[in-house]
This record gives sequence, C-alpha cells and structure tokens, in this order.
Amino acid sequence: MTTIDQTAVPGEETAPERSRAALKTAGALLRSGAVFILLGAMLVGFTLAEPAFFNIGNLMSILQAVSVVAILGAGVTVTLAVGGFDLSIGAVAASSVMAASYAMIVWQLDAFATVPLVLAFGAAIGLINALLIVRLRVPDLLATLAMMFLLSGLQLIPTAGRSISAGVALPDGSKAEGAYDPAFLLIGRYNLYSTLPVSVVLMVVVALILYVLTERTRIGRLLFATGGNEVATRLAGASPARLKTLAYLISGTLASLGGVVIAARVGRGDVSSGGSLLMDSVAAALIGFAVLNLRRPNVLGTIVGAVFVGVLLNGLTMLNAPYYTQDFVKGAVLVGALALTYGLGRN
Repeated sequence: MTTIDQTAVPGEETAPERSRAALKTAGALLRSGAVFILLGAMLVGFTLAEPAFFNIGNLMSILQAVSVVAILGAGVTVTLAVGGFDLSIGAVAASSVMAASYAMIVWQLDAFATVPLVLAFGAAIGLINALLIVRLRVPDLLATLAMMFLLSGLQLIPTAGRSISAGVALPDGSKAEGAYDPAFLLIGRYNLYSTLPVSVVLMVVVALILYVLTERTRIGRLLFATGGNEVATRLAGASPARLKTLAYLISGTLASLGGVVIAARVGRGDVSSGGSLLMDSVAAALIGFAVLNLRRPNVLGTIVGAVFVGVLLNGLTMLNAPYYTQDFVKGAVLVGALALTYGLGRN
C-alpha cells in the first residue's frame, strides 16, 4: 500500500504555523488599535444612552476640557522620554494662574506683557528643576516633588492665601485696582468660527510641534536615547545633560501655558486651581503608552489618552453617574491601559 509523505517541505510553513502566525498578527493589530476601539465603543455607547452626547457642541466641550491636561501631559511625556519625571507640573500650572492674575489685577499689566512673563516663569522653574537634577544630581522625583511643595506655598504668600480677583485686599491693607485684560480672556473663552475653542487650537499646535520634535528629528531620537542609555547618547556626540535640561524646560513652559489657559477660562486667580492636574496629566501620558502598542512615551498617545479620559468622564456626567466615582473610573482606565500594554502586549 502506497503511503503519502506528509513531511513539510523545507522553508514552507505548515497549516498550524500559518494559523499561529495569523493569530499573532491579528493580536498585534488588536493591541495596537485597542485604545481607539475602546474610544469608538464609548462614543457609540454614550450616544445610544444619551443622544445629546454626540453633537458638535458637546464634543468641542470635551476637547476644551481636556486641552490643559493634554498640554501638561505632553510636557510629562518629554521628561519621561529622557528617563525623568516631573511632579511639579500641577504646581507650576497653579502658580501660573496666580502669577497671571497678580500681573493683571495687582500690577495692571495687559495680556501682551502677562503671557510672556508667565511663560518665562514656567521656563525658569523648568531650568531650576534641571539644575537640581542635572548639576546637583538630585533624583528627579525628589527634586520635582520639592519644587511642587515650594510652589504650592509660594503662590499663597503674595495675597496671604486669598484668591486673586478685582478689588482683592492685599497684605498691606490696600486693594488691587486692576482687572483681567479682555484680550487675555479670549485665550480661554473665544471660539474660532463659533465652534472651535482657542484652547483646543493651542493643544493641537503643541501636539504637532512636539510630535515632529520627538518623532521626526535627531533631537527627538537623542531624547529617547538619553532615557534608554546615556552612554550611547554621549557616543552619538550629544550631551545628556543638555537634553535633560531641554526636556524640563519644555515641561515647565508647557505647564505655565496650561496655567494661562486656566486663568483665561475662569477669570480669577483661584488658590485651588490645578488640584487634579498632576494626576490627570500623568494618567494621560501613561495611557498613551498603550496607543499603537508603542510601549514608550509618545505625544500622540498622550493626546489620545487625555481625550479618552475626557470622553469617559463627560459621558458618565451626562448619564448622571455620581461625581465621587470619577477618580475610581480614571484609575480603572489607567490600570487597564497598563495591563494591556505590559501584560497582553507580551509576545
């Protein structure tokens, strides 16, 4: 009886091998697009539950709400790229709100003097962080934590702990006579073409600039190389110290830009502003690790992470979910994103 030789031809895949390869490819594609799939599912689910969710006004409201978190998260992403971490961004943003308010209401400066002044303030904080970390070799978490406490106390001193608004009483007994410049308020309240908030435009511009810088330039490659192997960065002819300084300079400046947007939106220097900005921006940056399954800091992922959380919280709010569940939901989303990235993402 003649038998058929079923031995596989050398170099040719068998059917089981092809099936495993197909499943592996499908799994990789699923992991790469998992965040986008979940985002789409949320949009559909919230729209079916509450039709008013999916309209241009509400969607723009979501983007406006997450714009500051996305801007700060982009700064966190750059520091993560160099192997660092900036815990001071929330305090820098809150201090920038107070600084902008103080400049206009107490010093009576206009918007064109206030905005550069506040951005310079954020850049200076970034440089101080870099000095502590790069020159004095203080661990980044300790340096930026100390700066966070320093700024949290410093912002209260000029007004003796009071919020800043027109007519606020100053420690010397006088009253502030200035007011917010209407041109400054446009940053947080004006809509281009009646629908597109200026803060959303700023978010997109920041995202595009940092995306090009980190993903399409030599500097970007060196930033990631610094976070991975400083010796390799030196061999490439670059200075890890300068790259880390650049990262913290960017982070501080973007944090102050976020503070400018908040101040322009609320129209006062609120001492409680920025309370949740640190955790929200860090969550956006870490969720970004799961976007496209990159498993590394990336600006695109950070923006998507901020929008993801914003859509989730907005939908829950429209469905009248209790406000005290929001932090739990954000934590659950973060845990899920990291599990997806580092657990299911293993080969």
